[in-house]
Amino acid sequence: MAPVIIKRIYKKDYKGFRLPINYTTQTYYDVTVSKKPDGFDVTFKLKTFDKPVTHTQEEYNFPDSLFQAHWKGAYAYGAFDKDKLVGAIELYSETWANRLRVTELWIDEEHRKQGLGKRLMDIAKAQTVKRNARMLILETQSCNTNAVGFYLHEGFTLAGFSTCDYSNTDLERKEVRLEMGWFNDKFNN
Repeated sequence: MAPVIIKRIYKKDYKGFRLPINYTTQTYYDVTVSKKPDGFDVTFKLKTFDKPVTHTQEEYNFPDSLFQAHWKGAYAYGAFDKDKLVGAIELYSETWANRLRVTELWIDEEHRKQGLGKRLMDIAKAQTVKRNARMLILETQSCNTNAVGFYLHEGFTLAGFSTCDYSNTDLERKEVRLEMGWFNDKFNN
């Protein structure tokens, strides 16, 4: 079996390449926000769904794909098993905040749990340091606990959240947008 090779991929070849980002989860972080006289209390508590929940691209109006028009200047790396793309990470420089954003991270189901996500994330971290960005940031969902676990293992921390990015009922649906960040300890002001 030949090793999976990671290399830079280009917009001219992969613009619009649809990433089949689907997942099934049994757990979620239940997010509660309570208004108090002196502020707000926010909690994230790991809970279990009554039955597994699957999220697919078909339920969203804006499916994941590489080199989308609103990520002007994004660049990407692909993981290849022979000639087949089996993983990708796309990065976008948020110059206004001096952050590097992971806009897409995808590993083909057959190639998961083999270290490919870590290899791609190592590239993103190296790019963060190389560009002297203060942090690497990404979005995930409170119900995508496998992804949250991976990001925590990679040194990310909760950097923010939104209770209404996907719908007006994100809290009830248990799908709250989480922003997770990896802080560049080599950042030089």
